[in-house]
Amino acid sequence: VDTVPPNYQLGQEVYLENCASCHAGLPPAVLPSQTWRSLIQEAQHYGTIIPAIQEPLRQVAWNYLSTYSRPITKGEEVPFRVGKSRFFKALHPKVDFSAPVTLNSCAICHPASAQFNYRDLSPEWADSP
Repeated sequence: VDTVPPNYQLGQEVYLENCASCHAGLPPAVLPSQTWRSLIQEAQHYGTIIPAIQEPLRQVAWNYLSTYSRPITKGEEVPFRVGKSRFFKALHPKVDFSAPVTLNSCAICHPASAQFNYRDLSPEWADSP
């Protein structure tokens, strides 16, 4: 949906291949760069051991993730849950989440999230300001 320049397309593909095969692939802007850096370097992933992305593909994925995310400010805690990310909250200013946000709850409002499309919204959100 969002155009990614050719020099970042392989990084997006590596990210989606390695991450979106198990859960929703989040747009990099939802989490800070520090979170992404840790997630792609660690084999320990939310209580599960996952295969590491091997170099040089990890660097290619990092180039994509770091370009499309933002760093947190000094002294700010690195969020490892989507609902704790101030970037996620900034992207959802009028949404009152009644339940904890999970990667699988994205599809409720973003029905095309499985195709990495977060622009299309469910009918109840489509006309919201």
